[in-house]
Amino acid sequence: MPELKAAGQAWSVTPGSNLLDALNGAGLRVPYSCRSGSCHACLVRCVRGEPLDEQPQALSAERREQGWRLACQCRVAGDLEVQLFDPARDGLPARVQALDWLSPTVLRLRLLPERPMRYAAGQHLLLWAGEGVARPYSLASLPGEEPWLEFHLDCRRSGAFSDIARQLRPGDALRLGELRGGALHYDPDWRQRPLWLLAAGTGLAPLWGVLREALRQHHQGPIRLIHLAHDGAEHYLAEPLQALAAAHPQLQVQLVATSEQAEVLAQLRLVSRQTLALLCGSPASVEAFARRLFILGVPRNQVLADLFLPHA
Repeated sequence: MPELKAAGQAWSVTPGSNLLDALNGAGLRVPYSCRSGSCHACLVRCVRGEPLDEQPQALSAERREQGWRLACQCRVAGDLEVQLFDPARDGLPARVQALDWLSPTVLRLRLLPERPMRYAAGQHLLLWAGEGVARPYSLASLPGEEPWLEFHLDCRRSGAFSDIARQLRPGDALRLGELRGGALHYDPDWRQRPLWLLAAGTGLAPLWGVLREALRQHHQGPIRLIHLAHDGAEHYLAEPLQALAAAHPQLQVQLVATSEQAEVLAQLRLVSRQTLALLCGSPASVEAFARRLFILGVPRNQVLADLFLPHA
């Protein structure tokens, strides 16, 4: 049977074993969130041997040449030695610039990285709060306009990262991991086309960045933003959204409670086959949005979506 080595341990594993499961089964606490190759929380570096990688395109050629692999997408095919991602060694240092509650359950976290980061509106970033505690969060900040990196944390339920985040104070240190593109972005070529932004809960975070990027790029087509929340108190960006709508006639903002979701979606009408739709939120919410768009006739290649998966 293949021998697996990591963190000073060596043990035998069944051929074809999932690398993430084998590492965590040995008590090494490799973090993960999506298990689909998207979040990049489970990065490991191969120092000897090569696993069977089921999704090699998930990492850049540069990262792969450095030996990095996503443990959740790899199977142990032969003897293998890996080095776990160490945020103290491999992550970018950052400090908490500010924290405040935007609603009873949404915590806004602003971080100042040790050096400026290049990113685009809609991307997400892996945050490390301690050994084995990491989670990807979408960026809500606007690149080039704000010195901090802003994140909106859903704290309705207990989670390893959110529990730590509640206790953070300005000046506290965190580490930043992989920056990921995700599906959500703004393309200046869209400037004349209708743009729909459909968000549920903190799925609003990346779309808040995308919306402001669109307005910064002088988007000319109509923009419709719908935010779905459990109740009125959870429309956590209501005031700044309404201020933007007042300043930009092409922007329509609709704040929708969960109890109103079916009725509001049923009332949606397509004004142009050129409409682009960006969706973000829980899998159930995104599925409901996408189903209505399909019925309305929005082409599938004009619908971009990011899912916020439950805490692993």
